Amino acid sequence: MGSRLQDEIKQAKPFTGPEHEATVAIARTAAVLEHRFAEVLKPFGITPTQFNALRILRGAGPAGLCRNEVRDRLIARVPDATRLLDRLVDLGLIIRDRDSVDRRYVTARITAAGLELLDRIDPVTDRLNRESVGRMGPDKLARLIDLLAEARASSQGTE
Repeated sequence: MGSRLQDEIKQAKPFTGPEHEATVAIARTAAVLEHRFAEVLKPFGITPTQFNALRILRGAGPAGLCRNEVRDRLIARVPDATRLLDRLVDLGLIIRDRDSVDRRYVTARITAAGLELLDRIDPVTDRLNRESVGRMGPDKLARLIDLLAEARASSQGTE
């Protein structure tokens, strides 16, 4: 008899070890959560990465951030941050301004429409988070957060 994960992904062959199973479990969990998140955002007309960029710019406040700063703060790496920001400009959710001294420096700022959209989305994503992992309770969640941070640190070689 296989593990719950093996049954879920219909894998007949056993995992090569607990490290293999843990890695697949993390990837599977991330994929399931990401899919649910994307579905919740569909009615709002944005993707999870666009939502992430908007939240980053909301957090930056009126000063905004340059493209590379937004790119470096994203949860999921994107190959072309410029295109991501272009799309948000096209949607009227952010603006970009060139620096008057150094014309190469472009600052992205969230618009009133972007802030309004996040205000509408926040309760929906908060509910999704509670439904997805909130039932674990604060102690298990704190432990999960710590374990995932440890896994990321190990993967980046920064233990």
